[in-house]
Amino acid sequence: MASAPSASRSPETVTRAPGSAPQDAQPAVDVTTLTTRDDFLLELGQALGRQGAVRPVESLDEALQSMAGGKRGQILAIDAREVADVRAAVDAAHAQVPRAVVLVFAEGPAEKELGAALKGTEVFAVLPASIDARKTQAVFEGAIAEALARKAAPTSRATPAPERQFTIGAFRRQSEPPSPDEDRAGRPWMVLIGAALTAAGVAAGTFWFFTQGNGGPAAPAKEPAAASAPAPAATTGSTDSAPAPAASASNFLVQGKVDELLEKARLAMHERRYAEPAGDNALLYYRSAAAADAASGEARDGLQRVAGVLAARFEEALSGGRVDEAVLTLANFKAASSADARAAAFEQRLYSAEMSKALADGNFDRAAALVRQAQQSGSLAAEQLARWRTDIARRQEDAKLQHLAGLVEDRIRDGKLTEADDSARSYVQQLQSSAPASAHSQRAVHALTTAYLKKAREAVLAKNNADEERWLNEARGLGMKAAEITTFQHELVGARQKAVQAETDRALQLTRAALRDGRLTDPAQDSAAWYLGQLQSSDPGNAGLPDASRELSGKLLERARAAVLAGKSGEADLAQAKRWGADPKDVLAVQQLAAPKSKGPDPASLASSLKRLRAPSPDYPATALAQRIAGSVTIEYTVDTSGETRDIHVVEATPPGVFDQAAINAVKHWRYVPLLLNGAAVDVPVRTRMRFELPK
Repeated sequence: MASAPSASRSPETVTRAPGSAPQDAQPAVDVTTLTTRDDFLLELGQALGRQGAVRPVESLDEALQSMAGGKRGQILAIDAREVADVRAAVDAAHAQVPRAVVLVFAEGPAEKELGAALKGTEVFAVLPASIDARKTQAVFEGAIAEALARKAAPTSRATPAPERQFTIGAFRRQSEPPSPDEDRAGRPWMVLIGAALTAAGVAAGTFWFFTQGNGGPAAPAKEPAAASAPAPAATTGSTDSAPAPAASASNFLVQGKVDELLEKARLAMHERRYAEPAGDNALLYYRSAAAADAASGEARDGLQRVAGVLAARFEEALSGGRVDEAVLTLANFKAASSADARAAAFEQRLYSAEMSKALADGNFDRAAALVRQAQQSGSLAAEQLARWRTDIARRQEDAKLQHLAGLVEDRIRDGKLTEADDSARSYVQQLQSSAPASAHSQRAVHALTTAYLKKAREAVLAKNNADEERWLNEARGLGMKAAEITTFQHELVGARQKAVQAETDRALQLTRAALRDGRLTDPAQDSAAWYLGQLQSSDPGNAGLPDASRELSGKLLERARAAVLAGKSGEADLAQAKRWGADPKDVLAVQQLAAPKSKGPDPASLASSLKRLRAPSPDYPATALAQRIAGSVTIEYTVDTSGETRDIHVVEATPPGVFDQAAINAVKHWRYVPLLLNGAAVDVPVRTRMRFELPK
């Protein structure tokens, strides 16, 4: 067993809180702690205070040897993080040191698992290794009371001593008989020790009551047959088993003369200390007096008056929603007047309050535990238990459906509509299988159908017929009727027309903007000629197309005329102008401006004399190939004096706008041997036709 680094591990450490007893005060019990973790020891010692001496050990054998020789009450605290087989360690401890009270500390989820594994053993409690001071103190008070009771009990536990013999003498070592002075001084100390035990019992009972997973009404309190009651079964804070009886004031009495006890009770009543503080209250003193003298009318009357106060406090706590306070008050009420007819009604109302809170919090395990406890107690009618079971089942089913509906919404938001098992469709199918008629199922189906139709609309706008049909089929699978599908498709037709109209309007706006900015043919995909070609391809009958074509052809003629007058070629612009409907007469007029003054070589013969150095074939447009479109492009360009191509333009294209760019891109990469005329390189105009044919 590995040991954590430690500056000091003394064999016995007594931790005292500020204001505690002086150094010579003896602890009530030995707390043998099986751990190697100094931080755990420190927290445990602080929680324990001066009630016990903490003895750290690092092995079970060492722990058993230490406890076997101990003369005080013995508590074994096992750090489950240090022990491989906790149940075996518990069994060994009870076999060799039967009077030891065993506490187990576990970490995180192991606390609940360990509590279940230790059921059937005599472990007093299972607690979290991360020390909660208040909870641990409460448990230790109960454990100390149990350890002292076991120490005081006879060796044979089959015949325990009656309660009236539970006096200070039970805690005295047999080898030290009391002296006369001690005997005279012992009586007030007996009262104090009894009060301390009562406080420990009440605290332990409160802890048991609230950590047993019930929080509901305690079982009717009964007078204990002996001071050394058997240890409770191992529990954790989350178990839902039947509750251990609350260790209220009914389990502990104070020894003393009846007159003295009644005097203390009167003072407590006057000071309104009806049931608290623990160990010094009217309830304790009246009960002790009644136990000492069953015929005491004042004790019986006092208990009835205390019961009346506690009944009012119970009503106030319950109406104020302070359920925990009501639980403890009811336990004290039963101790004061166990035969009171109001107790059953109080218990029923307390169960109802606990059940309402559990259902409101969605804690169905807690609610089911309450039903089991109420059934065991017999305090509620079978009809009420049946109604609760029905309500719990209904709420559990509704919570399940609500969870599935939430998953559907999450997956729709994430775009996971149909993917595998973690999709909106899979969760809708689970909803329909569980409760097809529920509101959760219907809302989920509607939400998913809406998501499918949205996808179908997007596919329509993207002109993706396959995806459109896919999403419509998904909607049909959710129960969308044929008439509803038809109506939706009609709406899609209208949406498609609107989308086309919006696209053509945009193309027309971009064309006009390009004309305004002088971008007639360049850049290739951001020019008036490009946008007008897109408009012509998508909507040949567009009303704005003729006006835009005339404006473009007119600007091209103007630019060609300016180029000719500047001594440059305007053929490219003239070709584009003819494409967009320019009057042939206007084109001829510009061409005549560039007529040669003396007859030169024939351009066709010059072009036939060119020798290509590189001529890559054009790429077949993917869209045209997918749609099985063939065609041709007639293109003109100039081979300059360096053999490169320029002034590339389309003269004619069939169909228009489909293969134009592919042809232009190919010609841009063609290279020629410069043509020499009279010993000087010259520009050569070229006209060629490219055919785009589908593969056979």
